[in-house]
This record gives sequence, C-alpha cells and structure tokens, in this order.
Amino acid sequence: MLAARASLSNDRFWPLADCRGRPLSTQSGLTPHLTINRGRIIDLALLKWGSVFAPSWRSEFFAGQRQVMDRRTFVGSLSAISVGLTVVARAQKTELPVVGFLNLASAADWTPRVAAFQRGLGEAGYTDGRNVRIEFRWAEGQYDRLPTLAADLVQRRVAVIVATGGGPPLLAAKAATSTTPIVFTLGNDPIRLGVVNSLNRPGGNITGITLLGLELTAKRVAVLHDLVPRAAAIGLLVNPANPALAEPEASAALDAARRLGLQLSIQRAHNEQEIEQAFSALAKERADALVVGSDAFYESKRDQIVALAAKYALPTIYPQRESVTSGGLVSYGTNLSDAYRQAGIYVGKILGGAKPADLPILQSSVEMLINLKTAKALKLEIPQAMLLRADEVIQ
Repeated sequence: MLAARASLSNDRFWPLADCRGRPLSTQSGLTPHLTINRGRIIDLALLKWGSVFAPSWRSEFFAGQRQVMDRRTFVGSLSAISVGLTVVARAQKTELPVVGFLNLASAADWTPRVAAFQRGLGEAGYTDGRNVRIEFRWAEGQYDRLPTLAADLVQRRVAVIVATGGGPPLLAAKAATSTTPIVFTLGNDPIRLGVVNSLNRPGGNITGITLLGLELTAKRVAVLHDLVPRAAAIGLLVNPANPALAEPEASAALDAARRLGLQLSIQRAHNEQEIEQAFSALAKERADALVVGSDAFYESKRDQIVALAAKYALPTIYPQRESVTSGGLVSYGTNLSDAYRQAGIYVGKILGGAKPADLPILQSSVEMLINLKTAKALKLEIPQAMLLRADEVIQ
C-alpha cells in the first residue's frame, strides 16, 4: 500500500484513502507524505503501491478549518503520485534475473572455475551485478546438504540453476524442479544417469557440458602405465558416497588394467581419515602407482592427496590440472576452465530465451599436464614421447 498526507497551513493532514474511504496510512502502518505548501508540491515519498486512491473528505480531518484544496493543487498531487508509481513499476520490471550456482565443494576450491563460468556468462552478454545476479550454494563436501540447497534455489525462483561438481548436485537439482532450467557440468554419462534423453536433443529442462569422466578412466590407466612401465600393481581411489560414478569408474579401470596385465587394488574413501587409510593400504600391498578417481570430492581434498602421494613416493595420475600445479605428477582430463566457460555461455543463452531442451550436450576438451620436478623427486625418467604429447610441462 501507499499512504500519503498533505501538510496544510495549520499542520492538519489530508490522507489518501482507498475506494471504501479508509485512510491508507492506517492499513499499511507506513506514513510516507506529500507536503503541499501554498499550493506547491514540496516533497513526495512513496513506499508501496497498488490501491485505488480517492480523496477522503472526512470532517474529522478538517474540524474547525473548512479548508479546501484548490483543483490545481489536487490535480498536481495526483500527477506527482502517478509519476512515483511509474518509477516504482519500472524498478520492479528491471529486477535482475538470478542464477543459482550449486556445487558439492567449497568456494575456495572452485575459484578458478567460477571465474571461467563468469567469463562465459560475459561472452553471452551478462555480468554479475550489472544485468544478472549469481547466488552461490556450497555443500562443503557434505552430500546430504545438496537437496536442501537445491530446494532453496527453487523456492527463490531463480531463472537458471547451474549444477556443478558431479552427479549428486545435478540429481538434487533435478529432484527439486522439473521446470526451472538446469545447466550441468558432469563427469558421468548424462543418459546413463537418467537426466537427459539424448546428447543432441536433451529434452526437458536440463542441458550442459559432459566432462568425459568415465570415458577417460581407462585412458588414465594407460597413461600411468606409459609413465611407470615397471609398475605391476596399481591402485584406484573412488568415492563410495557417489556410487553412480564410483562403480562404473572401478569397472572401467579393471578392464583397462586386465588388458595391460596389471593388478588393480580398488580403495574406497569418502573422508580424510579414509584417504589416509587408503594410502597406507596401498603401501602395504606394494602398489607401484595410483589413479585418483574423478569425483569432485577428491578435488576438495587435493592438497591432502598430493601430500600423501609424495609421502609414500607413489606416482599418481589425477583428473584435474590443479593437482599437478599443486605438486602432483601428471593429470589427464577435461579442461575444466573451458567446460565452465561453456556452461556460462549456455546460461546466457537460456537467459536470452533459449530452451534447455534445444541445446545439445557439449563435450569438453581434454588436456595432459606433467610435473617434471615431481618426476625428478620420484626418480622417474619421463619418455620424450610423453613430453611431446603433454599440453603443458611444469619444470
């Protein structure tokens, strides 16, 4: 409601009223005012609007004074109110669309990827704080928080949900809404996960970028075998809290290991203590190398895993480049910066009117990084052919 009052010569007030003659100020509890001095409008304060306005000529407001506004002042007052209402209406119409960013990990772990996402959003013509607003929801590695965080974004009526960091955030978003557009970055097969009908025409309210997580598992085993040809037994670290990724990844690694004549020890860990125990178990089994699974949880524990690999002198291959720049030996996986940039572009297209059902699932590019300093510490001689294949070599 909008309430207003006019200050007359003896400080008596003329209120605006609704169509039943009730003063609006008594309904809203708010008292913005219209000050009129000698027929001139001095000040207008508007808070809320939406009622039918009419002058209230109730005698109690004019007792003993019988003063009447002249027609020019009255019309001027209504004109000023009309202008104010127009300003308020335009302000409401220009409210920024909101993008909800849902992720399993923490903000500190995802800073470079958020920046890449915002670059893509910028390429599509949208900038956070200028013509769009981004609300972040971080699960901090706690899977059970995802449904609540997703439901909160739906309740806030965001324009798009960006589900990142693996299958669990996407499944939580899918369970929360069948209408709000969802853009994902995903290491699983989205068709096998049951979130889209096909890669070319996803259908429904979901589309996004596939990170080729499962497809690259066998390739990581092969790359590790090339780097450590003496290896006879290797380990695989998977997250039991995310079986939709862990089990297919374990199966793919087992098949690859058999083809290469390698023994594979599968270690399951979903917290820091279990990660410690996994490395200790591999040391007792005399594993020669390790493949880290592509679960986003392990990205949040990157420093711990890299440190344990160094402690046990265990050559390790990772899914993400950040592990290698942090001291890991080698990574083979998706260029996540490019994937998140593409996700930002897709969100911009949806904000511009595109439908997720019509946007094909994109496949991200793949890259390999090698850290020569770490290789030297492990007393590994990297074959020249491997160095030539690498997209980046850290000296």
